[in-house]
Amino acid sequence: MALLDEFKQFAMRGNVVDLAVGVVIGGAFGKIVTSFVNDVLMPPLGMLLGGVNFSALAVTMKAAEGEAPAVLWKYGAFIQSIVDFTIIAVVIFLVVKAMVAMQKKEEAAPAPPPAEVVLLTEIRDALRNR
Repeated sequence: MALLDEFKQFAMRGNVVDLAVGVVIGGAFGKIVTSFVNDVLMPPLGMLLGGVNFSALAVTMKAAEGEAPAVLWKYGAFIQSIVDFTIIAVVIFLVVKAMVAMQKKEEAAPAPPPAEVVLLTEIRDALRNR
């Protein structure tokens, strides 16, 4: 039972739960970016380059023979993966940059003085005004 209790303690740590949420959200974000690249970005780019469909770009290394499929070198899929990665990297960079800017704003704002200091200041000012 000690092993099971130890595992529960490990699994319920905040970092593990945060990591799991991050992985799930990252997977969903990857699907969104893939759809953006495949369905929104690449068709106009392919049209500008003369009607090229990047996902269909491939070099046939060995033609299909009977039941065996052709051996293809699919460099178009690789190009799309590079575009996906670049977009994800830029978005993550912008999110991290925004988070750092927000943290700097929070750090730059001076903390309000403690209640004791405010009370003593009021007492001082009241005595001064007598």
